[in-house]
Amino acid sequence: MSRVRVLVGTRKGAFVLTADGKRERWDVSGPHFGGWEIYHLKGSPADPNRIYASQSSSWFGQVIQRSSDGGKTWEAVGNKFAYEGAVGNHLWYDGTQRLFEFARVWHLEPSLTDPDTVYAGIQDAALFRTTDGGQTWRELPGLRNHPSAPAWQPGAGGMCLHTILLDPSTAGRIFIAISAAGVFRSDDAGETWRPMNRGLRSEQIPDPTAEVGHCVHRIAMHRSRPNVLFMQKHWDVMRSDDAGESWKDVGGNLPTDFGFPIDVHAHEPNTVYVVPIKSDSEHYLPDGKLRVYRSRSGGHEWEPLTKGLPQSHCYVNVLRDAMAVDTLEPCGVYVGTTGGQVYASADAGDSWTPIVRDLPSVVSVEAQMLP
Repeated sequence: MSRVRVLVGTRKGAFVLTADGKRERWDVSGPHFGGWEIYHLKGSPADPNRIYASQSSSWFGQVIQRSSDGGKTWEAVGNKFAYEGAVGNHLWYDGTQRLFEFARVWHLEPSLTDPDTVYAGIQDAALFRTTDGGQTWRELPGLRNHPSAPAWQPGAGGMCLHTILLDPSTAGRIFIAISAAGVFRSDDAGETWRPMNRGLRSEQIPDPTAEVGHCVHRIAMHRSRPNVLFMQKHWDVMRSDDAGESWKDVGGNLPTDFGFPIDVHAHEPNTVYVVPIKSDSEHYLPDGKLRVYRSRSGGHEWEPLTKGLPQSHCYVNVLRDAMAVDTLEPCGVYVGTTGGQVYASADAGDSWTPIVRDLPSVVSVEAQMLP
């Protein structure tokens, strides 16, 4: 029977949770790198023993950690990120200039086929790749040198490249999302890029329908249907049926269409999950209730999933990388909160249980399948 490993990044360390296919009992390892901000952990789909972690602090800066034994031991690998081309600047909407900076690695996305190849999205919005297991990193400069780059703006958390999706069916196709610039797509392995934001509307920017400038919080796809993308945006839940060429609103009957994470059921490409929060100024749950919302129709019609989740006096948040699914049957769904709880559903969201609680604030949750 297959097993699952859940990788949890928190503000003060990393935790590795492991269970068999029933997902009833969990072994908890950690904290790894206690006291350090672990912004993202991601396991390699090509090697169940390989895990990468983004470790950072305001004092020591950014380090990439690598494990080759499933998180038992770790090795600090390349912390040198080599830029290619000019280091770009960005303009505020009033025309004043803001310098580029490297604050942290927000997201790590290992190759689907090679455990030594990993993409890294950073703040300020740049994309890097390693092909030697993290020892050296090179920028894919075509993104940051895109003509629209001076108009990119930081969201509340910074100008972060926070989502990287690798298309499993089209060689060289990569989707990325930047807050606050929008979605971009490359069809040549990151050499050149096109904005993919037609249909988005953002009232907070001078031109609400501009080609760039939209605060996209997260995008997701199902591997069997990579031309269909789902988006959680700043005040919108959206869907694209043409690989990002155009978007339409599918927020439907959600109590609020503001939130951060979005993910897709492992076996049902039309089943989507989001966690609405109250507003862009009140980053907590509506009515003090933790409700994961599920649509089985690809959007528009949503149902609240509450069994086993706190339904009173709960004012946590769920951040953009803090939701994940596994590929077991039934599909497992995992949600981590800023209150330090990780909730798991072994039945695609019908019921939930806390598999660990009272951790530091959870920043990321990822599921890695094991033999």
